[in-house]
Amino acid sequence: MTVRALTRRHRTTLLVVAALAVGLMVALGISRPWLPPAETAPIAAAENGIPPAPLVLPENPTVLVFGDSWTYGSAATPPTGGYAYLLAGLLGGETIVDGVRASGYLKPGLDGPDFGTRIGALDPALDPDLVIIQGSINDRHVDLAALPAAVNAAWDALTATYPDAAIVVLGPAPHQLPVGAKTATIDRDLARLAAARGWWYISPVQEQWITAANYLQLIDVDAGRRHPSNAGHRYLAEKVAAALEGFRSAPVTEADGSLPQKPANPSSDR
Repeated sequence: MTVRALTRRHRTTLLVVAALAVGLMVALGISRPWLPPAETAPIAAAENGIPPAPLVLPENPTVLVFGDSWTYGSAATPPTGGYAYLLAGLLGGETIVDGVRASGYLKPGLDGPDFGTRIGALDPALDPDLVIIQGSINDRHVDLAALPAAVNAAWDALTATYPDAAIVVLGPAPHQLPVGAKTATIDRDLARLAAARGWWYISPVQEQWITAANYLQLIDVDAGRRHPSNAGHRYLAEKVAAALEGFRSAPVTEADGSLPQKPANPSSDR
């Protein structure tokens, strides 16, 4: 499902409420270092990869946010209160939201097929300045041996469809704690594959966005079936917007004129 969310740049009420909510949750979200075994810990995205260049966006960017149920806005009331929609206001532009529940690179979703098939059906005329491709934790249900090939095929199709767009990969976020070994594997593989292309990678797992301290504030474990609550979606939007700003403003290295990827912390997993 593809939906546009065009926001006014001066929606100060939304921004103030979001900032206050995020400030409270960050204050409460004390990091908990649940460390996985070494063989499942995600590796640094820059390892054997290409340092990504600084992210360059126009003043009022058009951003395609593509992903699974988290991008769809599941558990937000209404779904258009999801993080992908809220990003529009935080970035001062427009988001085109394409989220399909239960979908992944390998797994078909409830409302559409797998990522690669969906990417093949995208309209080239959308012409976004930035594509954020999110997920997917849903691939933990299938054989992950096929994941790298599926990811590369999907990303090849994405770059062919939008050759002028910047691409940022948003990895899976924990829906439960401690983080499962398969989720950590997905995170590790996506980080490595993004690094090979010189793409920025955002890892909610490695950055420990969701911890025991804030889990019940951010994740709706009842009716929402372990998807982000309204507060959780606001929190995710703020975190993604902050990461993008960091990619835009970080200094360029002297060695090769490009920006090195931030080293990853070990994920919390078992």
